[in-house]
This record gives sequence, C-alpha cells and structure tokens, in this order.
Amino acid sequence: MSGKLTIALVGNPNSGKSSLFNALTGLNQKVGNFPGVTVEKKTGNAKIADTLTARIIDLPGTYSLYPKSADEQVTYEVLLNNSGEDKPDLIVVVADAANLKRNLLFCSQIMDLDIPVIITLSMVDIAKKKGIDIDVQKLQQKLNVPVLPINPRKEKGISALKKAILEFSESRESTPHSFIDIHGITGSWIDELQQISAASSPYAALHVACNYRELRYINAAQRIMIAALLGENNFKKAKVQADEVILRYKRIDTILADCVDEVTTEQKLLATEKIDKVLLHPVWGNLVLLAVLFVLFQSIFWLARYPMDWIQTGFANLGTWMGGFMHEGIVKDLIVNGLLSGVGGIMVFVPQIMILFGFITILEDSGYMARISFLNDRVMRSVGLNGRSVMPLISGMACAVPAIMSARTIQNRKERLITILVTPLMSCSARLPVYSMLITLCVPDQKVLQIFNIRGLVLMLLYLSGFAFALLVAKVMSLIIKAKERSFFLMELPVYRAPRWKNVGTTMIEKGKIFIKEVGKVIIILSLVLWVLAYFGPTRQMEAVNKKYDALIAANPTITDSLKKERAAEKLEHSYAGIMGKAIEPAIKPLGYDWKMGIALITSFAAREVFVGTMATLYSVGDESEKTETLQEKMKQAHHADGTKVYTLATGLSLLMFYVLAMQCMSTLAIVKRETGTWKYPAIQFTYMLGLAYLMSFVIFKIFS
Repeated sequence: MSGKLTIALVGNPNSGKSSLFNALTGLNQKVGNFPGVTVEKKTGNAKIADTLTARIIDLPGTYSLYPKSADEQVTYEVLLNNSGEDKPDLIVVVADAANLKRNLLFCSQIMDLDIPVIITLSMVDIAKKKGIDIDVQKLQQKLNVPVLPINPRKEKGISALKKAILEFSESRESTPHSFIDIHGITGSWIDELQQISAASSPYAALHVACNYRELRYINAAQRIMIAALLGENNFKKAKVQADEVILRYKRIDTILADCVDEVTTEQKLLATEKIDKVLLHPVWGNLVLLAVLFVLFQSIFWLARYPMDWIQTGFANLGTWMGGFMHEGIVKDLIVNGLLSGVGGIMVFVPQIMILFGFITILEDSGYMARISFLNDRVMRSVGLNGRSVMPLISGMACAVPAIMSARTIQNRKERLITILVTPLMSCSARLPVYSMLITLCVPDQKVLQIFNIRGLVLMLLYLSGFAFALLVAKVMSLIIKAKERSFFLMELPVYRAPRWKNVGTTMIEKGKIFIKEVGKVIIILSLVLWVLAYFGPTRQMEAVNKKYDALIAANPTITDSLKKERAAEKLEHSYAGIMGKAIEPAIKPLGYDWKMGIALITSFAAREVFVGTMATLYSVGDESEKTETLQEKMKQAHHADGTKVYTLATGLSLLMFYVLAMQCMSTLAIVKRETGTWKYPAIQFTYMLGLAYLMSFVIFKIFS
C-alpha cells in the first residue's frame, strides 16, 4: 500500500527521543510552532519502506501525562485531542531501560489512551552496565504491545522499528489497552464524560475531567456539561490522581519482578558516576568548566585563523581582479566597494561561527551541557533563579531567539520572565564577528606565559562579562518583581557518551549555511543601501568637493593618489551617510566613537553582525586604490583630523563592551514580545540594556584612555 502515517515520538527528557528522531528523519526536518502557541514544533519525514512515508512529530519531553510547563502542556493536548491536526496514527514511546520503572509510568499512561503504541527501549547498554537484564520478549507479552530495543546513536534497532511500523500500517489494527481499571477509580460516569468530550478512551476522559478548563480544544458548551457532571459525582482530582499512580506502580512492580533481573551484589560505579565526582564537585567542577571555556575561546582564534586568512585574502584579490577589468565609474564602485566589500567583510567570520557551534554540539552530545546546569544551580539561586535558567543562558551563546523560547520549560513565572529579560546579555554567535574584528584591530597579538593568546583571553572575558552582568541584572530584577511561587529544580543527568562526530560536522556545516543564507540577505541589502547613502550627497556640497580636488590634482600631479584618497574621504563626510553620522556623533563622542562607528551602531540594530559589513562598505566607498588591502588594514590606517588613531585600545574595548551589553537585535525584541504577550517587556529590556551599555562603555573608555 502507499500512504503516509503521522507518528508522535514521546518520552521522558534525556531518554534518547531526539536521537531517534534524528535517526529516523536525518536532515529532512523542519522547525515551526504548534498552532496557537509559541512552543517549538519539530517535524520530519521518514521513509519507512518504499511504499510508506511517515510524518514524525517530536513532542516535548515529559515525565507524565500531568503537565507542569508550557512544553508539557503541548504534548498533553496533542495526545488528548482526538480531532487535532497533529493527531497521531501511532505513538512511539522511547523508554530509558536503565530507569525502566519510572519510564513505564509514562508508558502505561500512553497505552491507556487507546492509541496504537510501540515501545522502544533505549540505553540498554547502560542498563547492562548497571547489572539490569531485561527480558524484552516477556516484557512485550506482559504489556501486550511491541517492545523493541534500540540504539539510535549507532543505528541499531531502527530497521526493526521500521518493520513494526510497516506491519501496523498494513493492518491498522491494535489491541485495546487497559493497564489499570479506570472505572474502578472513577465509576461509570466516566463513560458519559468520554462521549461529551469525544475522548479516545475512559482514561483520556479522566484527563479531560482533571484539566478541562485548560484544554484549548474543549469548547464552552462542553465545559458547562463537564462541570455539571463532575459536580454531580463529587469528583476529587487530587484523590483520583493519587489512586491512579498507586495502581500503576503496583502493576509495574509486578511486571518488573517477572521481566527484569537486577544483580544484587554491590556494583562498581559506572564511568559516568566516577567522572561526575570531579565534574560536579563545587571546586573542581567549576575549574574544569573554566578550562573548557578557555579552550573554546582560544580555539576560536587559533583554529579559525588559517581559513579566515584564506577567505580574507581571497575576497581582497577578487576585488582587485574585478576592479582591474571594469571601467572606472559608479558601477565599478557599487560592485567592488559596495557589494563585494560588504559580503566579504562578513564571510570571513564563517569559520569562527562553525567552530563555536561545533563546540556547543560536542558539549551537548557528550552530556556535559546538562552538568553545567546542575553545577550552576547554586549560583542561579543566589540571584533569584534556579538551574533551569542555565540552559537558556548557555543557549544564548548560540542565539538569543531559540534560547528565549527554551525558557518555556521554567515553571515559575517570575523566574521565566527574568530569564527572558537577561538572556540577551549572553554573547551570541552574531556578536562573534564584531568581537573578532575589534580584538584583532585593537588588542596586541601577544602571548601570556608564552602559551596563552591574549586575544583569546579577551574574548573569554567578554563572554564571562555577559554572564556576570546577566546574574547582576537578574538579582536586581528578583528584588523588584514580587511573586509567591516556590520553584524546584529536578533534572536527570544523561550518561556521558562520545560525541557523534558526523553529527558535529553536519551541525557545523548547516549552521554555516544558515549564517551565510540568513545574514547574507541582510548584509547585501544593507550594503547596497549604505553604498547609495555613502556615495551620494547634496549636489552642491559634492560638486564643491570635486571642484576643490580637481584643481589641487591639476596643480600637484605628483601626489595624485594621495589627493584622490583625501577627496574620497571628504566626499564620504559630505554624503548622506556622513551627514547622518555627524548628527549623532556628539552623543557617542564621549565613548570614543566617530561618526562612522555611529552609522554602524544604527545599522547593526537589524542584526549585530551587520556592524562588520557596514564598516567594510564605509571604508571602501570611493576607494580608488589598486592595493589589495583588507578591512582591518584600512581601519588600522584610519586617523582623526588631528592625526590621532581612530582605533585605539580604549576605543576598541569601549566598543566591545557596548556590544556585550546593548540590545542590537530586532529579532530578539520580537520574540520577547511574542513570549510575554506585550511590548512592555521588550521596551524595558531595550532601555536597560542600552543604558547599561552606554554607562559601562563610557567607564571603560575613561579607564583606558
């Protein structure tokens, strides 16, 4: 038969669900949002057989069917809504074999929804190391659903899973499940509620009874009838839930006694537990974390230096080559000094972006990223947050937009709001091109103790500064924002595993492509707009400059090249871009910035990395030099009218601090508005970040001047 199934992947957090999703779909994935909510929705297509394709929905991880966060609420509604657009034909439950008892609680709840189920057992190798031996065939007989051991990281068990999915699609039959007797807990009235709500089973109807006010697909008329029915039968939500969990664990204990053998002798500590004795130690753990960050930022300069040099030289040579055969005039200036300079100025930083994402993927894949959350829980609590806020903050090193969206897993509303408001202070990958350019330009290329590159140390300090200010602002906000909710941080730490290098490489390539594609559009458009603003100006003023220098060149033919450079610089100052820059120069002069930097500050509000493309365009417009000069070389030669250098150590550090703290990203403000539902918080965020950036940049400039 030919057709398409909708399959929902569900499971506890860190059970291996995402690995299975990647193994089934490969790169055939897309990310969007579930209808009506901002929760991320990952879907992908998987080829099950020549005649069958499946649409896979990776639902947010949850420990039970009773939701406690926005993410878990989405999983809940997708599974309960019998007529929703994401209604699954089949549910694949991923259960951690090393923690089978807790995972079977969720599995048994899914089974009682009366939707076809396949259970996959992940982490079987870890279970064996713990002395846990599972009789899979007997477990399958007891549960009366297919049970398959898998290892998605090594592609084991995937073909057997696809075969089971194909067999289901051909028969479309499944055995009705009744893990526990729901009627014994509720009574016969649950059948009437099942009819009112169109629930898939009596157990699904029980969940409607517990949460009908929060379920979006239950209409007003249904709510009235449900409320009346529950009132008639004196329904007690807490008692029913407690009775249900007790009954489930009683049966789970019986099943495990028959199907699982555990070695009762004292087991040796697993390698993971041995490593955690060091990595989670309050002293050694933090030292290791600092060492990891140090290696990361040293590598961003060390490893990326060679490909960056090749790209930079390549674009410079390309500009010289194209300029050599093009006729002088507006078209040549537009292409060589406008478009090519803008694109080349940002392309050079692609290697650093790829290295950053590669390291982040290694940390996630190895299981160390979760330890960073655990390790920093005490620090987070000291500023009014908890360990759940660490993951959004760390994710902010890649991009603030998905990082802010990931704050949905924080149950406490106050902590979630504070996390959203401070996450943009973490230095994202978009800041990296700005950091790299300014550090290379203003910080000496020297070594400390003959080993450590001082530029790498400065880069690390910038990232740590963002984190320190995020904690400081969070503490202030925790004192201002009042809430009575108490929060708890519970987290299951995954076992350490060797990174999947194929996954690391794929992520680096994909992130590089996304950076080029998404940033490239903005850079090209803004480079062309900037070129127009920088090339043209008020006619009378531009003509006056041309007449002045035409006369000087005629009178001094031996210094023509020098006069041409002076004319280009003066025309740029009298251009529309120059007029804009001069207008805001008084406001930014106390920070050590000139009018060109002012223009770049304005344009980079579209995206932080646009700063580099803007500077590339401004320093290239009207440049008639035949020399192959890089952007850094042009900026190093820049001088004020009094002969002093434009880019000094004080100016560079001031500008770096401004980009650490300022809100220079429209997309981030938009996502904050969407997550909070009001423009109030984006306005507060923009104002406090801009004020903090201005103040600290002023202080830094005065200290180092």
